[in-house]
Amino acid sequence: MSQYENNRRGLLRGIGLSVGAAGLAAMAGRTARAEDAASAPSLEASSGLLATLTAKLTAAPRRRNFTTVPMILTSPDQWDSEALNEVIAYKGGPKQVWDNTDLAGPWLNLMRNALNAQIWSWNHPDFLAVSATHGLAHLALYDQMMWDKYNFASFTGGKFKSNTLISVPPAAQEDKSKFENPVGPFSPADNSITVLQRRGVVFLACHNAIWEFSAALLKKGINPSGLSHEALAAELTNHLIPGAVLTPGVVGTLPELQLAGFHYTAAA
Repeated sequence: MSQYENNRRGLLRGIGLSVGAAGLAAMAGRTARAEDAASAPSLEASSGLLATLTAKLTAAPRRRNFTTVPMILTSPDQWDSEALNEVIAYKGGPKQVWDNTDLAGPWLNLMRNALNAQIWSWNHPDFLAVSATHGLAHLALYDQMMWDKYNFASFTGGKFKSNTLISVPPAAQEDKSKFENPVGPFSPADNSITVLQRRGVVFLACHNAIWEFSAALLKKGINPSGLSHEALAAELTNHLIPGAVLTPGVVGTLPELQLAGFHYTAAA
């Protein structure tokens, strides 16, 4: 067995990232630390570039205490600029950005497959996959509190009763050294946003999607707190899942990622 294979199978268990339950820690009165709900990341990396990026993203602030937000964001302090800049500046690679819009589509499976092939088939342990999440797929980036309060399930055509895409499947607990296990932690049995985040995948959230979905809620009369459009969009922003990186708009951010060397991929 090669030294590379030893590195791959051993994984980086000692990265030292502290990722407890998500909380909102104030930073300059406007920011919060990004914390993963998982207790132990399962990054596979040899040079450590991906692990370093994940550590930086974990430490980077997330802005989650808005009272109102405008339709068009005009200042970096209105989105997760520090974290987004780290993603854009990433020196590892290859780098792939997925244009994901279909909540019930194969997007998580496709990203997992790309991750596996890049790492084990092409020997690119510092491969970075980024989800440019918008459209109905953006519902997966809200916590269960928002799903319950605003009846998100009613927008899914009966396909989802809750946000199961952030759940951690039992397969995630299987032996990670057995990466060929067809029902193991790298298999289709382990498709989950949370699991992919542990492997270094970055999920970008979209302000424009938040604003437009807020409008859809108001149009349907789903507004139990009687909020204005600006306040409702702020509440949804404040309840993005741990680790998500808020952008001023995913479609408008895609060119920035492509200029930085990301390969664009439209999910099927």
